Amino acid sequence: MTTHSLIRLGTRGSPLALAQAHETRQRLALAHGFDPASVEIIVIKTTGDQIQDLALALAGGKGLFTKEIDAAMLEGAIDIAVHSAKDLPTRMPEGIVVAGYLPREDVRDALISAKASSIAGLPHGASLGSASLRRQAMMLRLRPDLKPQLLRGNVGTRLRKVESGEIDVTLLAIAGLKRLGLAHRASAVLEVADFLPAVGQGAIAITARSGDERTAAVLDAILHVETAHALAAERAFLDMLDGSCRMPIAGHAHLHAGHLSFRGAIYALDGAQAFEASIEGGARDGARLGAEAGRDIRARAPASMFLAA
Repeated sequence: MTTHSLIRLGTRGSPLALAQAHETRQRLALAHGFDPASVEIIVIKTTGDQIQDLALALAGGKGLFTKEIDAAMLEGAIDIAVHSAKDLPTRMPEGIVVAGYLPREDVRDALISAKASSIAGLPHGASLGSASLRRQAMMLRLRPDLKPQLLRGNVGTRLRKVESGEIDVTLLAIAGLKRLGLAHRASAVLEVADFLPAVGQGAIAITARSGDERTAAVLDAILHVETAHALAAERAFLDMLDGSCRMPIAGHAHLHAGHLSFRGAIYALDGAQAFEASIEGGARDGARLGAEAGRDIRARAPASMFLAA
């Protein structure tokens, strides 16, 4: 690829989305030895960014953060798009593929509170601000006395609402805080063994048009195979459970010495019930393993949990 080549990269306009876009541009420039300015970053306003007063489940689900970007790609206005992997719909629109992922950041959730440095230390009846049903359900499972309320907006907005005392506690992905240079704002980082992350958390996904071989060849130099294997398991698990934004679902896969371990769970909205599955296998068997774990939970969990979704 020469210095005159141009890749048009579509992204949302939030500070975190732009940080992820710039990281992708920098990695492409380093891999191919061209001027970073050769990758043009195009900001696209999405429906999800415009709706701030509704939970995603009520507003239409994960596609709210991707549909305008997908449309720009299909129209040829952009060549690639950069997303937080956990924002991607389980099934991509026809004509668009997940080309791959950058090396994954820390997958854990961070506790943000001015009143405590642990979940146990939160005051009785503390207000929990979150737009994530997973985070709400998992927190209520540990602390049924907490009072959930909807909290949307970018990372800065959520941090300010905790700092001002408008809410007592929220949770954010530590990966996002690290990418914004704000990791010091975490009151605590919750270990995966105790608090399973969202499917795809910490991973930056890159989408492209299916059949676009030139773009695929350019991207190949920066894509991370191990992250792709892990996400194959996690997204297959989500797909098997009809995962959207309407059911609390958590899942995490990791690789060690060519071996893949996956653990996933679903929760009742109030956290009172939970069903978990763990499975292990070969690194390249992620999709099969994730689907198998999802089938296992479907066989054991009451149908009412899925009807609610």
